[in-house]
Parts: sequence; C-alpha cells; structure tokens
Amino acid sequence: MKLVVATRSKDKMREIRRILGAVPGLEVLDLDEAGVPVDPQEDDLEPYETFEENARSKALWFHERCGLPTVADDSGIEVDALDGAPGVRSKRFAPEQELDGLPRDEANNAHLLRLLKGVAPEGRTARYVCVAVLVENGKESLACRGEAPGVILDAPRGVAGFGYDPLFFDPELGRTFAEIDRDAKNARSHRGRAFRALAEQLRKRP
Repeated sequence: MKLVVATRSKDKMREIRRILGAVPGLEVLDLDEAGVPVDPQEDDLEPYETFEENARSKALWFHERCGLPTVADDSGIEVDALDGAPGVRSKRFAPEQELDGLPRDEANNAHLLRLLKGVAPEGRTARYVCVAVLVENGKESLACRGEAPGVILDAPRGVAGFGYDPLFFDPELGRTFAEIDRDAKNARSHRGRAFRALAEQLRKRP
C-alpha cells in the first residue's frame, strides 16, 4: 500500500516517516514523491475550529490531487491559562503573520511568553495535541488523536525540535522537548502518539 503524508514540513515528515515506515507492506511517500506540486491554496486548508476538521480538510484536498490514500494531521498547543489557546491557531499565533520558518517559531514563542507573563508555574499547564486523519476512496477512514501533557516555562531551553518545543517542559523527563533527541521526542510527543495509533490500526488490516 502506498500512503501519502500531506505535509510540506521536512521536520514533520521525518518524524512521521520513521513511525509509519515500520508498518509492513506500507510505502510512505511525501508530496514531492507523490507528484503533488506546491499550490497557493494549501495555505487555506485549515479554517476550522477543531484539529480533526482541519486534518480531514487537508487529507481530502491532497487525496483528490494524488488519488492515493492520504494522511494529514493538524496539531497545536493548548494552554490552560489561555482557555485552550492557541489551539488550532498555534502555527499563526503571533501578530507577525508574514513570518515563516524559524522566525515564525520565535515570534510565536515570544507572544506566548508575553501572554503568560506573571502566571505562576502551577498555572502554566498545557498539552500538545495532534489528530491524524486518513482518507481513502474519497472519505475519512481513520482518525487518531495523541496528546502530550506539559508545562510552559518562562524562558526557552534547548536547541532541538521546532515550534513551541523550547518552552514545552515535560515534567516526567525533567526536560523540554527541545532538550531531547528525536527518538525520545517521538516516544513522548503528541504526533508520535497519534501516528503510532494510526500505525497500529494499519497493522491490523488483513
């Protein structure tokens, strides 16, 4: 079975390929390998208020263009002191909407710290959330959710990872997601948990 992963992020693709690539008989393709060129419409595929709706929207859109089973995910961070924000707006949280890549990550982290200024450590609880949706034959066939609980620090720590990882402290590990290696992060992360659940469902297929 060929399975297309609908992301342009090399970091995410690397994480996902390591997990799904372990499923027997599954050939994991990125969008370039599936022959799907970059389209400006891709920027408008996540207008919804839930992770599952956004993931389904992306999976359906790319599925229509490649004709192969397609999985897409939507993920973000929910901060309790902000009533669950940024949530589905995690990628474009900072006011500086024109930024991309590392500058965007840094702006998002700085904006989050500004909003949490003065909040005590016990009030800075948060969770990373990821929902992965598989579309086959024009419709959703699987949806898997993964969560990773943590605490938002008041300053970044570590140089690995991406997004909010330097601020996201895992109490059980005693480190941020930016202070652990890729294998350790895959074992703990929201995306790792969602895609391992998806991989387990795929293994069960005849």
